[in-house]
Amino acid sequence: MLRTHHCAQLTAADLGAKVSLVGWVDSVRDHGGIIFVDLRDRKGVTQVKFDSAIREQAAALKDESVIGITGVVAPRPAAMINRNLPTGEIEVDASALTVHNMADTPPFPLTDAGGDKVNEDLRLTYRYLDLRRPKMLKNLQVRHRVAKSIRDYFDSQEFIEVETPALFKSTPEGAREYLVPSRIHPGQFYALSQSPQQFKQILMVAGVEKYFQIARCFRDEDLRADRQMEFTQVDVEASFIDREGIYSLFEGMLKKVWKDVLNHDLPTPFPRMAFHDAMNRYGVDKPDVRFGLELQDFTELFKTSAFKVFASTATGGGSVKALNAKGLADLTQGEIKNLEEVAKSLGAKGLAFIKVEGGEWKSPIVKFFTDAEKAALTQRLGITDGDMIFFAAAPWEQACAILGRIRLEAAQLLVKRGKLTLRPDDWKFLWVVDFPLMSYDEERGGYAATHHPFTAPVPEDAALLDSDPKKVRGQHYDVVLNGMELGGGSIRIHQPALQKKVFEDVLKIPADVVESRFGYMLKAFTYGAPPHGGIAFGLDRMCALLCGTTSIRDVIAFPKTQKGQCLMTQSPTPVTEKQLKELHIRTVLPE
Repeated sequence: MLRTHHCAQLTAADLGAKVSLVGWVDSVRDHGGIIFVDLRDRKGVTQVKFDSAIREQAAALKDESVIGITGVVAPRPAAMINRNLPTGEIEVDASALTVHNMADTPPFPLTDAGGDKVNEDLRLTYRYLDLRRPKMLKNLQVRHRVAKSIRDYFDSQEFIEVETPALFKSTPEGAREYLVPSRIHPGQFYALSQSPQQFKQILMVAGVEKYFQIARCFRDEDLRADRQMEFTQVDVEASFIDREGIYSLFEGMLKKVWKDVLNHDLPTPFPRMAFHDAMNRYGVDKPDVRFGLELQDFTELFKTSAFKVFASTATGGGSVKALNAKGLADLTQGEIKNLEEVAKSLGAKGLAFIKVEGGEWKSPIVKFFTDAEKAALTQRLGITDGDMIFFAAAPWEQACAILGRIRLEAAQLLVKRGKLTLRPDDWKFLWVVDFPLMSYDEERGGYAATHHPFTAPVPEDAALLDSDPKKVRGQHYDVVLNGMELGGGSIRIHQPALQKKVFEDVLKIPADVVESRFGYMLKAFTYGAPPHGGIAFGLDRMCALLCGTTSIRDVIAFPKTQKGQCLMTQSPTPVTEKQLKELHIRTVLPE
């Protein structure tokens, strides 16, 4: 190695030692002809003093240049001791300097504060500089520690890590896939794997019993802060396991990760909440339970109401729900307008509300309410002066979704006013369970799997597959943390007859399509498939939460932008006609 120590290692115990250090120039200071350089590597910073024949060479150094030095560890003068640095009591009196690479002036400051102020596109264009910032380097270190903790945990549980192919067959009923043309099979395509789902089930048939993988997955979908076209998931499958075994296994994994990375003891077991309860109370199947503001159902109350909008919805099979955003009666007209736009984006025609100020209920709809209706609202919502009540009248799931989103927006407005505190390190884990196995797709005119078509029904509901699939609960479970879905999975169907029935009789996939897409899997099941189940956790999202950032791009070394571009390498790019000809394809660009 070119170094004897790293730049956070030397202390007063090393005084008089001859050492060699390498790293980047963090800063250069000229103090009356004596040159001081703060030398930085990934471990920390050491001050280097140049007052010998090489000081002129040192004075010419530029920030971010790569150098090596040799010298003797000396004490700093008492007035220059820096108690904030591990190396703050010493400096290295340099006798030799090697310039490995002189740097140009960086396009933005490589400090945490400086980098945070620049446009993210600029940071991504110069990602190799952005990653030098202490915060970004720490994020990569956290990601490494998370992955190591997970591997250690599953090794202790006798799981084995098995790699599955990235090139898979196209199964277009899921999210949009990336297609890869085959050169040696003209006109045929692979798909980049969206998930190892089918492979890991095949591994259970193969008798592996306990599989895990930190797997790269690919989806061609619109991006946002918590989504990337290529992402990493912790993928796990086990044979001879039930839901209780899954809950215990993965609570143990998360408990170890949080302890190893943050030295935080997670309380287990995690609370559990049925899907229907989560929707009814929080309006979403991944509720943030760090705060209240729960939804209340008033459908029965308003069936005979003089307010026709509520009455017609309540008697027509829909739901009337209300939410007390306590303390938000001071909303501005602009803020109310924004909330109305949010509601409309979810299909609402508007957003009915009541503002409670000075003991008075202020709203155009209040005149339609009877004293009994007002009393019921007051009692169940705990209405007091200063509150803001929001309503949604729509089909049940839509009414839940509208007020669920308003609940989250209201919480942010309360945080903005200092009336609510949402600490990112207030870790509120939750299992959401008993999801419906199927949902009805109005556009298709048929049923669709709410999770995926390999999810097993709850045994006592299986008989309803023929008569009323919407009432069948699936053995599906999600781990939710502070309003984010951290992972999800299910106990799988392992009987070929039941799997075929779900494909053909419930989902109405033609038999020939089932055979072409899943025939190999159904055949494998006929050779003795054990009961099995598993889960997949989003590693990127988990790391983002542990690092305290809202964007998974901050914990991925080389992420894509929201337009799916790598600004550093300027990809994607066109390819040559020769390359296209070898693949027997041609491009047709949009007008």
